[in-house]
Amino acid sequence: MVLAALIALPTIASCKPEYTIPESKLPELPEGAVLWLDLTRLNSVSHSDTTALHKVWDSVHIAATLQGIVNRDGPIIYLDYVENEWGNADEYWWEIYSAPGQWLAGRQRVTVYDPVKACDMLRDKIEGLVVYDPKVPATSCLASTVAGVENLVAVRYDPTPGSFYTRFMAREYPVKVWLVNPDGTSRFKSKTDVYNWAIENYLAAGKCDPGYAAYYIDQFWMKEPGSAAKNHHQLSNHDYFVGKKAFFFDLSPWNDEAATDDPRGVVGGDYETMKRMLLELYRQNGNGDTFCHIGGFPAWPFKYTNSRQVGGRHKPTETEWKFAEIIGEYNAFHDADAANYGALANASFWQHFPLQEKYPQKWVTREELKAKGYLLPDGKVDRSKRYVLLYVGDYDAAAWIYQTTPGIWDDTQRGRVPMMWSVSPILARRAPQAMHYMWTHATENDYFAAADNGAGYLNPGSLETPRNISGLPSGMAQWAAHCKPWYERFGLTVSGFVIDGNAKMMTTDGFRAYASFSPNGVVPQRAPALCQMVDNMPIFRGGASAGAERASDAADIIREASKTHTECPFYWFRAVLKTPSWYVNVYDNLARSNPEIVWTSGPEFFELMRCYLEE
Repeated sequence: MVLAALIALPTIASCKPEYTIPESKLPELPEGAVLWLDLTRLNSVSHSDTTALHKVWDSVHIAATLQGIVNRDGPIIYLDYVENEWGNADEYWWEIYSAPGQWLAGRQRVTVYDPVKACDMLRDKIEGLVVYDPKVPATSCLASTVAGVENLVAVRYDPTPGSFYTRFMAREYPVKVWLVNPDGTSRFKSKTDVYNWAIENYLAAGKCDPGYAAYYIDQFWMKEPGSAAKNHHQLSNHDYFVGKKAFFFDLSPWNDEAATDDPRGVVGGDYETMKRMLLELYRQNGNGDTFCHIGGFPAWPFKYTNSRQVGGRHKPTETEWKFAEIIGEYNAFHDADAANYGALANASFWQHFPLQEKYPQKWVTREELKAKGYLLPDGKVDRSKRYVLLYVGDYDAAAWIYQTTPGIWDDTQRGRVPMMWSVSPILARRAPQAMHYMWTHATENDYFAAADNGAGYLNPGSLETPRNISGLPSGMAQWAAHCKPWYERFGLTVSGFVIDGNAKMMTTDGFRAYASFSPNGVVPQRAPALCQMVDNMPIFRGGASAGAERASDAADIIREASKTHTECPFYWFRAVLKTPSWYVNVYDNLARSNPEIVWTSGPEFFELMRCYLEE
């Protein structure tokens, strides 16, 4: 087994010429330099300090909207902010790609610690401000929409001396759009007022790019900031979607209750507003010929669920599935930045990373399967064995690969056992540098499949008719056309898991669509049989989880399951955000006591299943 030849990470000083701007001086940004906005001090802010909390929100919102505008044409401003238990993710990626011979090698860094100073240095690239209402949370999402369309920085109205708002006013930044009256009184009465106005004046007016939308929590976050990771306000995620002129929204997917952040609102009011928005996106996308890329995930620790203090009736998973069901009905998918690794910075910067044209992968041959003893000399599967595959996921969110690579992918045990890393190829839009790093530093035991549910997360059953929510024609052919080039670019031929959720089971036509871009296998939650083939594509009905905290418990789950369905000697298990060390421990535990259990790679599992089904 070949261990990954990981790039040695140099110290910052060894590869990044850097200087810090004095407080009293604001020079122009030197040609080719990167403006480094260091907001790491905000990570130590206490959530019980309201003033400090406002500073966190305001700082990151200003930074992200500035980035989205400035980084459209090139990588100019970089945010240093996102941290987790494995360290600082923003610095991690910078260190890798500023090493000698890498993309950012030699780029000078000019460091500032104040988002207002960053705006001052780049003032010629922005048109002014959009000011929003602290008393109407939804206006913060609208402000990000307006910022992208009008090239404005989003600022929360706050007349307190020393606030960001008063500092901008003192610098005579023009306010081009007021989402609150200039005297501080509210312009909008309710959440649905905000979104209906936004749909009419920005989305339906054709000012937004219908190929993108952004589903991130609004200012409501400040009421319960401790419900998730400190950076899960996800304002740092806005930059990419601001740059794309996306429509931002934060609406409940439920039609049987009022939104938990607006309990006096109309039951199903958010739901109907979301459908109106999605239908407009569908129409503008050539009646679904282009799929809308929605960044984000239901803010389940804060809203729309029965989690903790939220007050809703539905479980977080139910809310996730309901949202996926709705957006799929309108030919939209989401890039699922879920808690607690949901914060992502600098996607507007990294979008310019130069990916290779192709990242090919090797499939297994039947001669190789015979050499390992899995196929008998006559080409039939050795049925005395139990063939096990563990799904390594869920990498269906750019934020998750951005944050977890240092702690999971870089684990020193990676390469010891076969692992089928399941990564959505659409993540290359917002985290191309992470995709490149994984694909070019894979070992012989690292194989890539697509995560749920292809090139983006939706429920495929929602694409087939009848579509009970939207009533629209089938979108399955468009989904196949969307997925195929992404699969081809990253050498993907397997869809490692398909979450059917609330949607109906795919029909044969749906499976045939998957066979056109995922020819070597698919694992849906629901299928007519445990294992079958459609158009020579193996289909295994999945759903089993072996993601126990302790590897020994996971091994016990696999051992017990291997005693069942002896007519089909294949077993698939799902685990989420587990390290290679955990998989090695599961493997070792099974190998010690169960020689009939064969730990397979992705290609081995699906090619053996194809052989078995051919018999």
